Order: sequence, then C-alpha cells, then structure tokens
Amino acid sequence: MKKIYQYTAILFAALVLIIMAQLLSSCNTPGTAQANNQDSLATHADTLVKVDTSKMPKGKYGAAVKYGRDLMLHTAYYIGPDGVNGHYTGNKMNCTNCHRDAGTRPFAFNLVRSFRDYPQYRAREGRILSLAERINNCVMRPNLGRPLPLDGKEMISIMAYLKFLSDSSHTDSHTKGLKNMTVELPDVAASSDRGEKLYALHCQRCHAQNGEGKMLASNVSYEYPPVWGMLAYRPGSSMHRVVKLAQWLKGNMPYDKTTLGKAFLTDAESLDIAAFINDDTKHKRPAPKTTKEVDYPFYEEKAIDYDKGPFKDPFTEKQHKYGPYKPIIDYWQGKGITPAI
Repeated sequence: MKKIYQYTAILFAALVLIIMAQLLSSCNTPGTAQANNQDSLATHADTLVKVDTSKMPKGKYGAAVKYGRDLMLHTAYYIGPDGVNGHYTGNKMNCTNCHRDAGTRPFAFNLVRSFRDYPQYRAREGRILSLAERINNCVMRPNLGRPLPLDGKEMISIMAYLKFLSDSSHTDSHTKGLKNMTVELPDVAASSDRGEKLYALHCQRCHAQNGEGKMLASNVSYEYPPVWGMLAYRPGSSMHRVVKLAQWLKGNMPYDKTTLGKAFLTDAESLDIAAFINDDTKHKRPAPKTTKEVDYPFYEEKAIDYDKGPFKDPFTEKQHKYGPYKPIIDYWQGKGITPAI
C-alpha cells in the first residue's frame, strides 16, 4: 500500500508539471499579442498569404497564365530594350524585382488580390483605374517604358496570370503579407546622411557603391537591380516615396538576412536607407516621360511622403519627403481626413 501511495504521488507531481508547461506555452500561441506582431509571423507561416503556382491550368488559358508569369520573372528578356517579343520597357529591370517571386511573396507588393481589387479608385490619378491601366503604370514609371497594347498578348497574359493568382489563393481578414510591412514613424525626419552609412553596410555589396546594381553575365537583365541612376525607377514611382520604400525594405532587405515576416532592419534604419536612395540632391534619376502627367489632382489626397507640391497644408516639400510625418498626419486628421501613407 505504501508503494501505491508513492507511485500516486509521483504521477500527481508529473501531472502538475505537464499542466504548468502547457499553461506557460499557451502564452506564445496564436491569438496573443505576440502572434499579432509581424515579427512573430515567421513562426506562424499558416497566417501568411500563399498561392500554389505549380498547378497551372491547361489549354490556351494555361499557356497565357504561364507566359504572364514568365513576363513577371523575365520582363527584360521578353519586352525590354532588347526584348525578343517587343520593346516596351526602357530599362532591364523585371517586375519581380519589386513584386518578388512573381508577385506571390508576402510583404513585397504582393499581387494575389489585384485581380479582385481592381477596378479601384486611385488618388494618384484622382479616378477609377482598371487593372490594365495599373499594369501600364508600372511599365511606364519604374520600367521607363511605353504602354502595353490593351488587346496584345502581353497584357492579356499578365491579366490571365493575375486571375490565376486570385483563383489559386485564399485570403481573409487574418491573412498577413498582402500589404508591405508597416513602419513606426519617428518624431524626427529620416536622414539621408545616416542612410548613406547604412547603405554602405547593408546594400552596397549587391547594388554597388554608385547604385547601378549588378548585371547578369548575359547582359539581358540584372542580378541585382539599380536603385538610382538613369536606368532605375523614375520620380513618381511608388519606390520613390520614402515611407513606401522603407516599408518594402523592412520586409525584404537585405535579401539574405530577412525571413518571411521577420525584419532585419529596424524601422528607423529602413527609413534612413530609403531617404538616402531617394535623395535627388545626391542621385540622378530619369525624368518623367511627359510634362502633362498630373499626379494627385486633388491635393488633399496626396500621400504624406509624396514630395511634389503644391500642397493644401503648411508643410514643405522637404518635410513631405523626409518627415517628420506625424505633424502632417495630425494636421489632416484635425480636418477629419485620414491621410494616405
């Protein structure tokens, strides 16, 4: 009988330890504040947006989807300055340089909802834009090109691919990675000078000291794209906005030091690097294709980090570009308007 009591006591102690371990581990399960933090997403990959691109459809639609994906991955080869199927883009960058993994990577200008989300109102143009118009915006601005014909093979194939992404993914209010990572906006301006030192430390090994990137041996496209210079994205591109670029950098760069949902750079570092890369007093960029281009015709709808006036607020172009951004946000919120970030 004494042995039975001893065994019972041992079993009871073990049970208590197991229960305590479960209670402690529950503090780190999804549904807690930690699970809602972007930095914890790397351990909760089931919450990230994903799509299975291995199950391509067949027939003519499938062929269009495959070519559309190839265009995303190898834009310059097909429709670049020396393109085998036309000369539509003016530099040798590829869509996947920004929309990583052909638009499927979380926190990298993800495209899986684009076919569902367009047509949509765009403050940049001050009107409803179709998906085809939005695609051509990218062809013309970051890729320095001319519009794809709306009824041409390339446009139809890109649209087919985006429809395939939409049909092959499941997203809901809990899905993470559809947007770029958020950055906490500090009370001080982003610094190009600080960013220059950070660029030398983290970025220069791939994108070169002069920002020209690294061309592949074939000279068809880039291994690492240019970040400034006359063959990089031009002013007016989304990447030319400091906050927008910082959000992308936080989730993606350095490419070999970030993991899905887990940043390597801090928010402040991302903003400073973006400030240096987009400092037009230090770096040249190609000019807009036409002087007739009008951005944000309704000035109260301008993104806070869009640096071209006129503005309907008391802040300078410099503050709009580099910050501090909180006073701009407070100003518009005081007027009952939620500013775009």
